[in-house]
Amino acid sequence: MDITPVVSSEFQLIGGYGDGGFSISGIRHEGSVLILPRRTLSWTAQSASDVALENLQPIIGADPRPAILILGCGRSMAPVPRALREALRGHGIVVEPMDSGAACRTYNVLLTEGRDVAAAIIAV
Repeated sequence: MDITPVVSSEFQLIGGYGDGGFSISGIRHEGSVLILPRRTLSWTAQSASDVALENLQPIIGADPRPAILILGCGRSMAPVPRALREALRGHGIVVEPMDSGAACRTYNVLLTEGRDVAAAIIAV
């Protein structure tokens, strides 16, 4: 029995990660990425310390704006600075930090559940 969820091909699902990039909807992306339900963008962050409100603008300015931002911090989870967490909350976005592997899996689950989610994931 096939229990794979039926998801429109227009949605950006993560098929794999590693070797410095990601496979998203069958396309290889090198480096870190910002993932919205219908598009994937390159992201300049290379470590958790690079994450800033300025380089998350494509997420903040998205229409519709996601309610949840899954933050993949690299090989291990890193705390989100309070100022960044509060600034995102001011835009109606809750940020959930975790390691990048967990971020890939969590993003896919939330997307297939129909949640308003985006991801910012540092390549490993």
